[in-house]
Amino acid sequence: MKKYTEPKRYLISFDSRTSSHVFTDILVIGSGVAGLSAAIQAAKHGSVLVVTKDKIDENNTAYAQGGVAVVLSTGDTIAKHIKDTVDAGQGLCDTAMVKNIISEGPQRVNELIEWGAAFDTENNHLIFTKEGGHQFHRIIRAKGDSTGKEIEHTLIRTVKRNKNIKIFEYTFTTDLITKDGVCHGAIAWHAKKGYMLIWAKRTILATGGCGQVYRETTNPDVATGDGLAMAYRAGVTLQDMEFVQFHPTTLYIAGAVRFLITETVRGEGGILRNKRGKRFMPAYHPQAELAPRDVVSQSILKEMQKTDHTHVYIDIRHIPKERLYARFPRIREICASFGIDIAKDLIPVRPSAHYMIGGIKVDRFSRTIIKQLYACGEVACTGMHGANRLGSNSLLEGLVTGYNAGADAGKSIQKAQGELIPYTVQEFMGGSKISWLDLNDIGNSLKSLMWRDAGIERDERHLLEAEEMVEMWCSYVMDKEFSNPTGWELQNMLLVSRLIVISARERKESRGVHHRNDYPNTDNIHWKKHIMVKKSKS
Repeated sequence: MKKYTEPKRYLISFDSRTSSHVFTDILVIGSGVAGLSAAIQAAKHGSVLVVTKDKIDENNTAYAQGGVAVVLSTGDTIAKHIKDTVDAGQGLCDTAMVKNIISEGPQRVNELIEWGAAFDTENNHLIFTKEGGHQFHRIIRAKGDSTGKEIEHTLIRTVKRNKNIKIFEYTFTTDLITKDGVCHGAIAWHAKKGYMLIWAKRTILATGGCGQVYRETTNPDVATGDGLAMAYRAGVTLQDMEFVQFHPTTLYIAGAVRFLITETVRGEGGILRNKRGKRFMPAYHPQAELAPRDVVSQSILKEMQKTDHTHVYIDIRHIPKERLYARFPRIREICASFGIDIAKDLIPVRPSAHYMIGGIKVDRFSRTIIKQLYACGEVACTGMHGANRLGSNSLLEGLVTGYNAGADAGKSIQKAQGELIPYTVQEFMGGSKISWLDLNDIGNSLKSLMWRDAGIERDERHLLEAEEMVEMWCSYVMDKEFSNPTGWELQNMLLVSRLIVISARERKESRGVHHRNDYPNTDNIHWKKHIMVKKSKS
C-alpha cells in the first residue's frame, strides 16, 4: 500500500486558553440550500449560528440554473422519479435514500413556495420542463434560468426573520473540534476578529463541493472542498470520491468564466452540433441531447477529438425568439456580452467540472460516524446519486437533507442533558519549514493536472502521474502553517484532489461519470460497490 503524506490534524496552531470563544446550540457551516434549510429547522429547537466564508449568497446554490426535479405535475409519480434516478445512478444508488428524498420533495418545495419562492407559472399553474435522463416533465424553474438564486434569496429572507439564527459572513472555518469521536464545534477565522473557537452541541457541515480543483468548472471560487477536507482530517469516512460529474455544456469563450448553459436549453429543444455543423448526439444515444449527463459529456469529448476542435456548439436558433428570451434571460445576457445572440448564433460549449457526487458518508438523518456531526447537501454522500446524478436532483436533495439534518440535530439537543462546557484544547504545528511558495502557481498547476489526468477520461498512466504530482506538492505544502484562506484553500484542494485520484485509480471499471479508457466496461462482479476513504491514525 502506497504511503501518503497524511495531513496534520489541524491547519493552524491554537490554544483555547487564549482564544476567543463563541457558543451556540447548533453550528451550521455553509449558507447554500442545504445549510440554510438546516438552520431554519434547527432554530425551532435552539440557537443557531450560520458561518460562511464569503457573503451569505456566494455559493453553488446561487449559481444553479436548471431547476428542481419534483413530483408535482399531473401524471407524474414518485415511482417514475425514483426509476429515472436509479437508472442514472447505474447500480450504486441507495434506493431507500432515493425513495425518502423524492417522497419528501413535494412537501419541501411547497414549503418553499409558502415562504415566497416564485417559481415560473402559466395561468397560475407551475410550468414543468424536461431534462436529460428524465422520462417526464417534472423540472420547475424560477425566472427562467435563475432557479438557484430565487431559492437562495427566499431562504435568506426566511433566515434573517428568525431571531434564533445569527450569521457570520466572511468567516473561514479551518477545522472541526473533536475529542474521542465526538464533535464539539469548529475553529474559525475572520480578517478583523481573528481566530475563534465556536462551541456547539451539534455541528452541521453544508460547505458544498470542490469544483475549483479543476481548471474548467462551473463552480464559484468558494468551492474548494473545505468541508470534505476538514471532515477527513477529523477522521470522518468519505465515499465515492471518484465520481465527479462534468456538466456537458458550459460557455467556452476566451476570457469568459465557464458559465453554465443549463440542461433545460436542451430540454427546450437545443441541438448539439460539431464544428462542421453536424448534429452528433443521435449517433451516441437513443435519447440524443437528452441522454444522461455522463453520456453527453463523453460524447462531446469524443466529437471534439474527432474534429480536432476545442468545443462544440449548441443550436437553439430554431426556437422562437420570444420564447428563448423569456426562458433564458441570464444566458441571453451573458452571451450578448460576448457578441452572441442566442436566437441567431450558435453557442460554443464544452464540458466542465460541475458536481461532487461523492462526499461525507451519512445516514438518512445526515449523521456522520462522528457523534454530534452532520453533513448535508453537496458535501455529503447520501447514496442518492450513485455513479451519476440525474439533472436537477441536487437542489431537491439539498432541501430535503438540510431539513432533516436541522430537524434531527434540533430534536437531539432537547434530549441532551447539561450545559455546553468547553475544554482545554491546544495544537502546535511545530517543525513547519518556512519557504517562499507561489501558492497561485501551485493552485493553477493542480487544476491543470486534475483536468488533464483525472477529468472526463482517465487511465492508469495519467492517474498515476496525477497521484505522484499531488503527493509531491503535498510533501512541501501540507507541513506549512498559513495565516489566511489562500493557503488553507490550497491545502484543502490538494487533499481533496488526492482523494479523488486514489479513488479513481482504485475503481478499475467505467461506471457513470467515472470513465476509464483502459477499463471501458462496467464490471458488476467486482465493482458494484462503494470505495471508502478515511484518514489513517497517526
